[in-house]
Amino acid sequence: QVHPVESGGGLVQAGGSLRLSCAASGRTFSSGVMGWFRQAPGKEREFVAVINSSGSSTYYADSTKGRFTISRDNTKNTVYLQMNSLKPEDTAVYYCAVAAYWTVVANQYNYWGQGTQVTVSS
Repeated sequence: QVHPVESGGGLVQAGGSLRLSCAASGRTFSSGVMGWFRQAPGKEREFVAVINSSGSSTYYADSTKGRFTISRDNTKNTVYLQMNSLKPEDTAVYYCAVAAYWTVVANQYNYWGQGTQVTVSS
């Protein structure tokens, strides 16, 4: 099993940056696809970004493309989400998750972290 734990959330002004981290215990981390999702109050959980097991392939939601960067360090069992040019509409709880194969669909991810709050003020 893999147990992701997110960190790095906080309050930031619009236009600012944050870097989220997701440390995942478990021997299968390096073989898993890692995704970031977010959920704002009253909204469904939405896909943000995904990275393959080696880190060679990434994919982003249209709303985050060009502003967010997903990366991973398999030696540290950690995946990152660098968020730049943040907007108030980026405010949400951000979750990282692990999947066995490439997907952007939340219910196809097997393991989830507890989430970290990101709040962007205008």
